[in-house]
Amino acid sequence: MRTLLVLGGMVLLTGCAVLPPADPNQAWIDLAPNPDESLHALQVDDRDWADKRYFEVQPGSHELTVRYQFLVTPSNIGPSSEPLWRDCQLNVKFKDFSAGQRYQIEAGSIGFRPWANLYDEQRNLVSKGLPAGCQRT
Repeated sequence: MRTLLVLGGMVLLTGCAVLPPADPNQAWIDLAPNPDESLHALQVDDRDWADKRYFEVQPGSHELTVRYQFLVTPSNIGPSSEPLWRDCQLNVKFKDFSAGQRYQIEAGSIGFRPWANLYDEQRNLVSKGLPAGCQRT
């Protein structure tokens, strides 16, 4: 009986992690976080976005806001410093989202400075994000 309950719980948790099917009439934007970092969808055109795992937008021009959290290691700060977590928002603007196309936002950092890039399906860089503010956590 315990095995059945454990398996049932695992199936439910797995079901929660599955993304919905992409709407062919919209553009889908995946988020590609690096290990030990987090990248979340926040807003589309200054309106809150409900699912933190992806964006789905109408064709055309949009501004996407993501939340990027990353660790700045002591080697980037100084020899005696502790690692610091940064919590940043970045805005990614793109004017030509196409229906049925998949895009991907990748984020990273150089020291304290975050960056975000938007790629199309062919891995062409189509936009670069601009930092909208950061704080230490």
